[in-house]
Order: sequence, then structure tokens, then C-alpha cells
Amino acid sequence: MCTVTCSKLSPCSPLYIALSNQQPSKGHNLRYHRLNRRRRLSKGKRVALVLVKKEMEIKNLKLYMENKSIKEENEKLRKKAFLLHQENQALLYQLQKKRSNPRHDHLAHGNN
Repeated sequence: MCTVTCSKLSPCSPLYIALSNQQPSKGHNLRYHRLNRRRRLSKGKRVALVLVKKEMEIKNLKLYMENKSIKEENEKLRKKAFLLHQENQALLYQLQKKRSNPRHDHLAHGNN
């Protein structure tokens, strides 16, 4: 059998036998199946998959750019709405001020 000069993981050691009887992990099986799938795919199918992947990347980039421009336009409209709100508040304040002092307004027009 095994001589004294055998290393710990030599084929004759009990540790080697125990480790060799273990089943591969699920991650290993998954990698193995993916590799086999790649090998099974014909070259035409692989090229088609690459083309689909490229088309998806291009579509994703276009959607990203469209989303970015929509966000920029939204920000511009938000600023414009804020300025219009401020202007509306100022005009409303002026109107309320005129209504509260009708004699003062009447006198100002009478002096002209």
C-alpha cells in the first residue's frame, strides 16, 4: 500500500480518497453546463447571440440618452414654473396692496 514517504495528498492517502469522493459544488456544475452550452452552440448561433447583445446595448444606450434629455427638460420646466410662481405671487401682492388702499390709488390718479 502506502509507504512512509507518501505525502498527505498522494493517491494512497485517506485524505485524498475522501476528497476525491466528494461531489462537485453547484457552482462548478453551473460553470460546467455553461461551458458545454457554449461548446454546443453553433458558430452562427453564437454570432446571433452577440448581435442580439449588441442590439440590446444600443437600445439601452438610446433609452439612457432619451431619459437624460427628458430629465434635463423637466429641470428647465421646473425652473420656469418656479419663476412664474414667483411672478404670480408678486403680482398678487401688488393687487392686494392696491385693493387695501383705494383712496391712495384714487389720489394718485387725480393728481396726474
